[in-house]
Amino acid sequence: MIYDLIIIGAGPAGMTAALFAARYKMNFIVLSKNNGGYMATADSIENYPGFERISGAELAEKMANQIKKLKVEIKNEIVREIVKKDDIFEVHANKIYHAKFVIIASGTERQKLGLENEDKFIGKGVSYCATCDAPFFKNKTVCVIGGSNSAVMSALLLEKYAKKIYLIYRGSELRADPIRVHELKKNKRIVIILNSDIKNIKGKEKVEEIILKNGKKIKTDGIFVEIGSIPDVILTQSLKKEGVKTDDKGYIFVDETKETNVKGLFAAGDCTVKQLRQIITACADGAIAAANVYQNLKTHIRIKSK
Repeated sequence: MIYDLIIIGAGPAGMTAALFAARYKMNFIVLSKNNGGYMATADSIENYPGFERISGAELAEKMANQIKKLKVEIKNEIVREIVKKDDIFEVHANKIYHAKFVIIASGTERQKLGLENEDKFIGKGVSYCATCDAPFFKNKTVCVIGGSNSAVMSALLLEKYAKKIYLIYRGSELRADPIRVHELKKNKRIVIILNSDIKNIKGKEKVEEIILKNGKKIKTDGIFVEIGSIPDVILTQSLKKEGVKTDDKGYIFVDETKETNVKGLFAAGDCTVKQLRQIITACADGAIAAANVYQNLKTHIRIKSK
């Protein structure tokens, strides 16, 4: 079977693309390792129009329910490779799928610290999701590493559970929105440490201490890593084999229609080179990509019918 379109990813970009594709009556499927993407891990979202405050999980559920009502088929599969053969794309997941067009909306994955003992302590004090793991640190001391919105939001969420929170950032000032920074600085249980970076993690069976590069030691029960994200590494390697242009971090270059330099291959959302990575911009990207796939598909059908 050859689909009109395969959408890779079910975050805000992928689900919006699916919403538009369904309304255009395309024959398509969505392949994604999870539903909601990065958005689903956000404790609180306050900058998405129409909602003064909503959790990422709830917003993801609302988006998913909307497209499910349109009979959109979502398969929870990890895409490892995309290969173009003539005018057809082969998408390698649990099996090989075929489509005339592909929209990559795979988002990003959490970046690790790259420390020697990091993997050893995953699930034993090291976490990449405060929304998921904050309740496990009730009345304990924790450290958040990073200075972006996600780091500040994680610290504020952890304040509901932990007795003390250290926010450690290598820069001289936090990069989060001023309104978040103001809220953070008012909180007496959160200690901000700037111009510092983590050097090592110590502990026997679980995290017990971190050592900063300046030699300072901090006793802690948990470390929440919020130092940004990068595109899917395995998928990026596959795209480079196909000649898809990316930047040095693996973010995909697209034109104003969201098409890559490979004809018929589109990309939308956080996996692309862009100025602002937010839910609302991901949704816009997904809509633009699906609309342009539809226009290309109509042209494709007219040419085939001649």
